[in-house]
Amino acid sequence: MKSPTTLNFDETVIGIEHASVRYFVPREHVGSFKEYAIRKIQRRIFNDEFLALNDVSFEVKKGEIFGIIGANGAGKSTLLKLVARIMRPSSGRVWVKGRVAPLLAMGAGFHPELSGRENVFLNGTLLGYSQQQMRARFDSIVEFAELQDFIDAPIRTYSSGMQARLGFAVATDQKPDILIVDEALAVGDTAFQKKSLDRIREYQKNGTTTLFVSHGMGEVEATCNRAAWLHHGQLMFIGDAKEAVARYLKR
Repeated sequence: MKSPTTLNFDETVIGIEHASVRYFVPREHVGSFKEYAIRKIQRRIFNDEFLALNDVSFEVKKGEIFGIIGANGAGKSTLLKLVARIMRPSSGRVWVKGRVAPLLAMGAGFHPELSGRENVFLNGTLLGYSQQQMRARFDSIVEFAELQDFIDAPIRTYSSGMQARLGFAVATDQKPDILIVDEALAVGDTAFQKKSLDRIREYQKNGTTTLFVSHGMGEVEATCNRAAWLHHGQLMFIGDAKEAVARYLKR
């Protein structure tokens, strides 16, 4: 695998400034909305506060392939949702410059009963493309995903790898300003992973910024310029990707 390309882009395209995300978790299970309303009136609803992200700050430059690592529950997916504008921080500020193409979860945006063809148009709509634009892009999407023989089958019949291929093909058929990849390539076969990483690097040369989340530390070291290590919602380290991986594995 090739080493990351060295770029000299100075423009900041993602800014995370003292961002925190708080969730309130009920101490007791409430079985219905009626029961919840009664308890609320009686002031018998008690919640525990959970900090998914705790005062996180960093910047990502244009053209970087930036890794985000950490154990399950570290806050990686929450951070990506902030960048994708799916949610807002409880406190702090997150700003993003440019069009974001998120691959946040396997099959996100896909309807299981619709065909692959129908889901291409549905996914494209969620990414902000018109029907006319998607018709023009359809053949190249299917060709890249290598799903010509299955494109009219329901998505529920697709393997997780097939869904990953289709999702990646839709999100990256045209160069986005910012690409978010959250374990979306982990289930794909080796050949498609290489093909996808080649596309990411190709777009990087033209200024696309990629946020890359993976539990494969070798992939992070070989692909990313820098990386951030999250642990229980806190930013433990940000810097060279190899050093970030070394610190994470040591911990």
